[in-house]
Parts: sequence; structure tokens; C-alpha cells
Amino acid sequence: MEEFSYGGARALIALHGQHMRSCLEVWKQAKEAGIVLPKTDDPSYKSMEPLLFHLLRASRNYMVWICEKLELPDPGIDPAPDLKNVEQSADVYLEHLLQRWQLPLREVPEDRFFDRTYLSRWDVEYCIESMLEHAVMHAIRHEYQLGNLMKAQEAKD
Repeated sequence: MEEFSYGGARALIALHGQHMRSCLEVWKQAKEAGIVLPKTDDPSYKSMEPLLFHLLRASRNYMVWICEKLELPDPGIDPAPDLKNVEQSADVYLEHLLQRWQLPLREVPEDRFFDRTYLSRWDVEYCIESMLEHAVMHAIRHEYQLGNLMKAQEAKD
């Protein structure tokens, strides 16, 4: 990975990539195991494909939001594949997404990552560093969720 003005950004971007790849692998295992997501009104959890779409779209949107708030150029991340193609396109799309995540923040000085907060699209305030941390944890939380669902299913079998 290239050098960054702020090593914390470099670390969080690397962790994001690591955990997104890991989460995708666990998603594939859960899909193969026939995991059914718990009932909810949230459309992102209707089934495995909307969950995968949610993960990929959210990851894109985090970096787009960060670039908007820092007044950086659009990061050039393609929209997530549509629901009917998300499973077949996930590997290639994820690599594109992670490659584009590497670029925008390299020259941003350290103080810009936590000098102020911005309102997220879900009306919570984040500084840039906390949004990067949120992006990392988003993948970790969904991987954890899927892992627990697989363990519960194994315990029933």
C-alpha cells in the first residue's frame, strides 16, 4: 500500500479491505449453508443478496461521503451491482471498490481526519476518522452476524 500523509488513514483503509474481503468469504459460506436471515422490516435483510448489496453499497457510500465532506474529487467508485447480479459480480466489484478506496485520502493531512464533525446520511455526527472506523466495523459486524447464524444452524443439525 502506498504512503499516506496520515498513517491512521492508511491503517483504517487496510483494515477495511481486510475485513470486507473476509466478510465476503463468510457471506459465501453462509449462502452455501442456506442461512436464512432473521425476519425484519429492513429491506437490506430480506435475504442474502440484499445483505451483500447493502455491504457493497455502504462501503462505496462511506468513501463518497468522506470525499464530499473533505471537498475532494469523486473517488470514482462504480455503483454496487444490482441485486440480480450482486452475487456473481461481488468479487470483481469488491476489488474495484478497494482499489478506489486506496486513492483519495493519501495526501490529506492528519488534522483533517478529526478537526470537525459532519452529519452522516443517517443523521449521526462523525469526524472523518470515525467514519473510517465505522466502515471497518460495518464489515466486522456483518461477518460476526453471519458467523453466529451459521453456528446456530450447526447446533441445530
